[in-house]
Amino acid sequence: MRAAPLLLILSVAARFAWTYLAPNGANFVDLHVYVGGAAALDRPGTLYSYVYADQTPDFPLPFTYPPFAAVVFYPLHLLPFGLLALLWQLATMAALYGAVRISQRLLGVPAGRGHRAAMLWTAIAIWLEPLRSTFDYGQINVLLMLAALWAVYTTRWWLSGLLVGVAAGIKLTPAITAVYLVGVRRWLAAAASAVVFAASVGVSLLVVGDQARYYFTDLLGDARRVGPIATSFNQSWRGAISRILGHDAGFGPLVLTAIAVTAVLAVLAWRALDASDQLGKLLVVEMFGLLLSPISWTHHWVWLVPLMIWVLQGRCASALAPESSAGAGWG
Repeated sequence: MRAAPLLLILSVAARFAWTYLAPNGANFVDLHVYVGGAAALDRPGTLYSYVYADQTPDFPLPFTYPPFAAVVFYPLHLLPFGLLALLWQLATMAALYGAVRISQRLLGVPAGRGHRAAMLWTAIAIWLEPLRSTFDYGQINVLLMLAALWAVYTTRWWLSGLLVGVAAGIKLTPAITAVYLVGVRRWLAAAASAVVFAASVGVSLLVVGDQARYYFTDLLGDARRVGPIATSFNQSWRGAISRILGHDAGFGPLVLTAIAVTAVLAVLAWRALDASDQLGKLLVVEMFGLLLSPISWTHHWVWLVPLMIWVLQGRCASALAPESSAGAGWG
């Protein structure tokens, strides 16, 4: 573990070298979409007609996020894009380290321990496919994952609700975290998340008006607008079954059966976990959400990092040293 800080520095340096020196390094296409969508607020009525096609001419990328996301992203378009891209990468790396640390804390690792292990996890995770594509595209998924983990870790109901509600307002998929809050009977936090999400919709209606109504009445649920369903980059049940069939399976019998079986397995997994295993139960919910969603791009699967920590630093460590704390040997 003594080499962990050096390994993290080398990993971060290599990531930046890939971004700025490799011929096919990061293109930040999704960050361009965030910025372009936010800038569209200055042109009323254009948010959901905006597309970014400079680097993706074969499939121009529309703004597919809730209108509240454009409101949150609005300050981003005021920065030079090169500076924004650099700051975005640094924020993603910091959020990744934070997500690792909270995962450790949820496993019972004391606050004063585990820093070097967290550095090692971060150094490795940067190069996993979900993180690789997150960095390359300038995605927001790690920041949203950190919000969900923090919501589970904190005992303040209002903060948990705020984090989940805001995250869901920016990108709908984090709303699945509210299922965890209900499952562990954190009723106030779950209710607060619903109220905050509703408030995000209200803010959207005030700021963009017709575009917000258009999103929630016409665009919501139209997965084909997001991208090709059957591509291998879509790792949801609908994507996998569509690849097998050779066409979009929609939410037909095969997809619904797969989701139903997964739901049963998720409930069984939840019940098999110890009541104190917060991270394990959260992972059950998040993994189910990824499989349930019509589209779960590879960069959505950043939850594999907490899953690896739960398996290797939690379950395996406990099995090998049951008499000690789960993370005791991971200074």
